[in-house]
Order: sequence, then structure tokens, then C-alpha cells
Amino acid sequence: MLQTTTEIYFDNAATTPLCDESRTAMEPYWSGVFGNASSPYAISRAARGAVDAARHQVANLIGANPDEIVFTSGGTESDNWVLLGTALAQDKNSEKHVILSSIEHPAILETAETLRQIGVEVDFARCDENGVVQPDEIEKLLRESTFLVSLMTVNNETGVLQPVSEIARLLKDTKVLLHTDAVQAAGKVLLDVDEFGVDLLSLSGHKIRGPKGSGALYVRRNTHMQSLLRGGPQERGRRAGTENIPAIVGFGVAAELAKSTFDRNQMHLLDLRTALENELNALDGIVIHGKDAQRAPHICNFSLPGKRAESVVLNLDLQGFAVGTGSACASGALHPSHVLEAMHVPLEEAQNSLRVSFGVQNTMEEVDKFVSVIKKITTSSTSS
Repeated sequence: MLQTTTEIYFDNAATTPLCDESRTAMEPYWSGVFGNASSPYAISRAARGAVDAARHQVANLIGANPDEIVFTSGGTESDNWVLLGTALAQDKNSEKHVILSSIEHPAILETAETLRQIGVEVDFARCDENGVVQPDEIEKLLRESTFLVSLMTVNNETGVLQPVSEIARLLKDTKVLLHTDAVQAAGKVLLDVDEFGVDLLSLSGHKIRGPKGSGALYVRRNTHMQSLLRGGPQERGRRAGTENIPAIVGFGVAAELAKSTFDRNQMHLLDLRTALENELNALDGIVIHGKDAQRAPHICNFSLPGKRAESVVLNLDLQGFAVGTGSACASGALHPSHVLEAMHVPLEEAQNSLRVSFGVQNTMEEVDKFVSVIKKITTSSTSS
């Protein structure tokens, strides 16, 4: 069996451990109920029933109708599909324009380059120093040719909440679609697609203690977009390919659990983050990014003075802690976080930033141990 040295896992924004409930629910579908959900006989009807049940569970998490949920391989696919699928649904002979924010996940930002290659104009709305994209930044970029605005619900690096509902009100009487990447929000922020006023919403199973390789896209009824995966009738013809039944089942159970335990979990996560930040605020020179904005309860992004994040993360790893230096998709990069850069955080401060993200399995005792180590690191004379 693969052995790990990590004793305390504080990188839940990157991924979360699979919950026991999902693991148990998935087990029968690895080999026992192995049927293809598109076939007509009994073993396949059982698989189809499991998919349908999971669709209801995921829909309930976000206040959607089950037929508005399309299962995908994760948040990245969902984000790619939104941008490309809505673009391909536009009139080929018309001008096309989308508005994204400057603090989106790379799944959005890198797909923007593909949009440009197919003739779509792209603008990026700036955030303020707290990491919030204000509605007037969106409003001044709107054009007659704008067909989509995409703004994440919770930033994956800072935890800062974005004013999605306000943007929805801004777009209410227009033809512009609104998408939100809610990957970091699910299970930590109450999600209701009607209250949000969004047309499209991305989810990922492994961020809510479900399996990796599972995700969903909420597509409001009568929203026009083209499929990217073709070749079969699965997902009501919207996404071809044999369904990953075990992953879908595990995702559904994790979604149901996230919904039923939301209040308790949110309070627990907030208590952990508050305890950590109270200790950090007592240390000289530490800066907590986005602290003056509304944030999801599970993320704390902070900078240690004179300590390069890469060195600190390695030091912490040797002592049994797993923390991040930003989004996992950008880890190992030498350039500073594009999110902190957009917030006008000074370069050195951005290079010294760590991201601690809590999960429901974490404890106050673990926070105390972490703070003790951070205090030793901040008082050591070495910096790199």
C-alpha cells in the first residue's frame, strides 16, 4: 500500500478525501451492477436508476430541476463546455463577445484563448483590492454582441465571494447568459440557481468529498448551447459517452451529504478559519488576503514576511502538513498568483503567499499544531 507522510491535510480547496458514504454507495457499481445505463435489460436499468437518483441529489444541492443537470468529468470540463458550447450556438455571421473576470480558474482563462481563435472577442472585468469584481466593472464592458458573462461564486485562491446575484440583476432584461463556476462554493455557500439568477453553473464532485472525475453542469431550461462530446444519446443528447456510473453515484451521495450537513459544516469550517486568523493576526508582518471581503468559510490565503511560499510548503510537508501556494492547477509555477496580481498585491508578498483550506475532517487541535509550526517559521532567520 502506498504510504504518505502527511498527517494534517489543509489543502481541501485542491481536493477532499472521499467520504465513507460515497465509497460505500459506489462499491456495487464497480463490478456487481456493471451494466451500461443506455441498454434496455435489468442490469442496465439498475444502472440507469442509480444515475437518475444521483441527478436528483445533485439538483437538490443547488435548487435545480433534475433535467437541468448534465453529468461531466468535473469542473474543468463544465467550464470549457460553457464557453465553447454557448459560443458555437451563436449566429456564425454575427459579432460575438464574452465577459470573464480576471480572477477566474485557469479552466476559464485558458479556454478564453480558444474563444479568440474562433473569432469571439473576450474582455476581462477587473477586481478591486479585496478581490471582488464589482457589478459596474461588468456593466461598462457590456456590448450589443455580448452573449455570456462568467463569474465564479467563490475564488479558489482567496475564498472571496463574488456578487453573482447582483450581476444577474444587471443582466435580467438582456439576452446575455450568466455562468458561475461554483466548484469552490458547493457545500460551503448556500446555492440556489433561482435566487442566484444564473443560467449555467459548474460543479465538481471531488471538492465536496465525492470521487475525482465526477462533475456536473447546470443548464437552465431553454438555454441554447452546443454539445462538445458527440456520438451517442447520453445525457439527453447533450453529452455523448457511456456514463461513469460509480463516480456519478458517489457524487450524488456526496451532494446529498453536503446539503444535509450544511449548517453544521459551515459553522465548523468558520470556527477553524477564525481560530487560525486570530493567531495569524497576532504575528508581525502577516497579511491575510481578502480579509475585508465576504468569504467562504474554508479558505485563508496569507503571506509570511520574507518567506518564499515554495520553501515554506516544503518545510511544512516535512513536518506532516499539506498546504497550498494557490490553486493546485498552478502549483509549481514560478510566476505569482494571477489572482493576487489582479488584487494588486506586491510581487514579493504574492510570492510569499500560502493557502490553507479546511475540510470537515479537520480539527481545532490540528489548527493549534499548525500555528505552533508557523510561529517557529516566522521567527527563524532563514528566508528564501
